[in-house]
Amino acid sequence: MTYGRDENGDRTESRGGGGLATALRGLVEQHDVTWIANAMTDEDRVVAAERQHRTVLVAQNERTYDLFYNVMANPTLWFVQHMLWDLAYAPDFDHGAWRAYADVNAKMAHAVIAQLDGAPGAAVFFQDYHLYLAPAIARRERPDAVMSHFVHVPWPETDAWFVLPEEARCDVFAGLLANDVVGFHTERWRRNFLRGCADVLGARVDGDVVSYGGRRTLVTAHPIGIDRAEFDALAQDDEVLAREREIVASRPELLVVRVDRTDPSKNIVRGFRAFGLMLERHPDLRGRVRMLALLDPSRQDVPEYSDYVAAVEREARALGEAVDLRIGDDFKRSVAAYRQFDVLFVNAVFDGLNLVSKEAPYANTRDGMVVLSENAGSFEELRDEGVLRVNPFDVSQQADALHAALTMDADERRRRLEAIRAHVRAHDVAAWGEAQLADLDRVPSLR
Repeated sequence: MTYGRDENGDRTESRGGGGLATALRGLVEQHDVTWIANAMTDEDRVVAAERQHRTVLVAQNERTYDLFYNVMANPTLWFVQHMLWDLAYAPDFDHGAWRAYADVNAKMAHAVIAQLDGAPGAAVFFQDYHLYLAPAIARRERPDAVMSHFVHVPWPETDAWFVLPEEARCDVFAGLLANDVVGFHTERWRRNFLRGCADVLGARVDGDVVSYGGRRTLVTAHPIGIDRAEFDALAQDDEVLAREREIVASRPELLVVRVDRTDPSKNIVRGFRAFGLMLERHPDLRGRVRMLALLDPSRQDVPEYSDYVAAVEREARALGEAVDLRIGDDFKRSVAAYRQFDVLFVNAVFDGLNLVSKEAPYANTRDGMVVLSENAGSFEELRDEGVLRVNPFDVSQQADALHAALTMDADERRRRLEAIRAHVRAHDVAAWGEAQLADLDRVPSLR
């Protein structure tokens, strides 16, 4: 949750954006946990001082946090892990931002240590690329703590990490190996990490266990699932149904939907170009099909992100009425669009998973087809369940896939959607949470 104040001065809570916040909220509701997070707004800092409930919000120096988040975590580490850098021009490594990243990680680690003082037997679950250094700091202070770290973004092959200076890339890998368990969404990302441990640190890799610095770390892959109870409830939510009625009232015969953050890794510009190319090749579809693009503003303090939004808007304007572009934070409109799509279009450059590709078919009411990037982590799960595969850099192939999805036989569409739904039902966020706990059961054998 992010906290703020409304026009009446009353405290507001807003739902965290992105798949990670969505999935972890479901996990928190099912287990007795304390959530430790950075305070990101002024009101967050007030809540942090009040120390309410089981959420610990850690207040950071504003300048330090800006360097940590807007220079090092995003874009540097994010661009490394999604392989987005144009290396002839960027990045120029910012040592001050790296020190800020380390400072924020240290404060978060000490917040963890403080919690362990009150509950020394508790397990610690670190999440994602913001906190790669924190586990090593916590381990030095609490050597017997049980710690796990789940990485929700792609893990690239070793060469990508040489964008970082030697000390920094070694600290990233060593920080993760201070955990007892490191988890990824896919075997692809897990394999890359294991190879990187050997290449960067000279660590010994034996199957799914890495030995380094006198410790052994289990490395696993468990793709996260959706919170089915949340989406079952949303299917009856008055606001969702009202937004769905708006979509139905204005929709053409066929509706292509994409729901993304305004992030360069989501490949929105190429997606618009593919949609336009499909209309050029199949003019009979003009007026019969529209793309509804619902985009959540993301990291607009980072120049690379704000520039990308401008490029997205230019492409949308070029397509005219064929694209309905909405930029704003409106999760319930996204759920309404999930229910109404004939084709869901996910063409990410790289994604750790992509929960939209699971949420949307689960909610859909129209036997919608899913066109999915082969570089989305969820493709590893869904490739045999009915999705249409696309290469995110091949605009022509994406155009052909969109046409195939829009014109597919109704029985085949229904068969494919039901196969995806069956998989999503069987592999929800509760199953993912239980897999994390099962991994921790293996920790004693590592020590």
